[in-house]
Amino acid sequence: MTSSQTTRPAIVAGVDGSLSSSHAATWAADEAHRWNLPLHLVHIVPTAPLTSPDVVPPQEFVDAMRSEGRSQLHMVATAVRDQFPELEIELDLREGDASGQLIDLSKTAKLVVVGSRGLGGVSGLLAGSTAVALTARGACPVAVIRGRRENAAPTTTGPVVVGVDGSPASEAALTIGFDEASMRRVPLTAVHTWIDVPLAGVAGKAAEFVDWAAVETQEREVLAQRLAGWQEKYPDVLVRRVVTRDRPVRHLLEHAANSQLLVVGSRGRGGFTGALLGSTSQALIYHATCPLIVARAR
Repeated sequence: MTSSQTTRPAIVAGVDGSLSSSHAATWAADEAHRWNLPLHLVHIVPTAPLTSPDVVPPQEFVDAMRSEGRSQLHMVATAVRDQFPELEIELDLREGDASGQLIDLSKTAKLVVVGSRGLGGVSGLLAGSTAVALTARGACPVAVIRGRRENAAPTTTGPVVVGVDGSPASEAALTIGFDEASMRRVPLTAVHTWIDVPLAGVAGKAAEFVDWAAVETQEREVLAQRLAGWQEKYPDVLVRRVVTRDRPVRHLLEHAANSQLLVVGSRGRGGFTGALLGSTSQALIYHATCPLIVARAR
């Protein structure tokens, strides 16, 4: 089921009837408008058994789910066209596992956008299973959309914040961060934290023998090296550099509170080989109070 077919990479947005996915679709439409790309709205009808492998839903139930999915797609598309009448929109009704279908779409998409929680989300849970699985296994950058309060629309004010640690995924995040800041005409805050363990107990005693001033000087040089060339490429972007000795999650969340977008890599330089999602990016998926893009090094 489509309203338009295109060979260009699209901005993909998952639609499930929740308020969270509605905010995500609107955010994705704005992003597609900025990039002059199609918007691909997708709704996935679950085909798994209702309660156990032996309980298969009747055909009437599946047909009703398909009909509801079509209605949701058309309703979101109508709302998007009211704001972006020239936007190319593709509607896609699929069946299967939501995470698996979106991961498959990520292989050819520029960006996949989902809400922080879908209709199946538990009240108080800050991130749905689809968002976590997609950011862990998606082949392209993934945006998880959340406002500063539950069910609130995402903020559109403040700078773009990007986490920088020198890893390949962090370099991918820098690319996205500068692109987004330039297109949105806002400053970029580059945050580099250089310790990811609590300085307490034995580590705290060992810390007394470290020349922290010298380490901080070295880490400022690390950030300067990572940003070298970017400001020449994006002279319109005002960059604020933040270098601090602290755990990255704490400071990234602090800056995200007053920002319109946070961009991080899927795994940092301290990540374990084979791990699909680093502890920092995973924590931010659950707790960031602004839209979050998780970038992956291809």
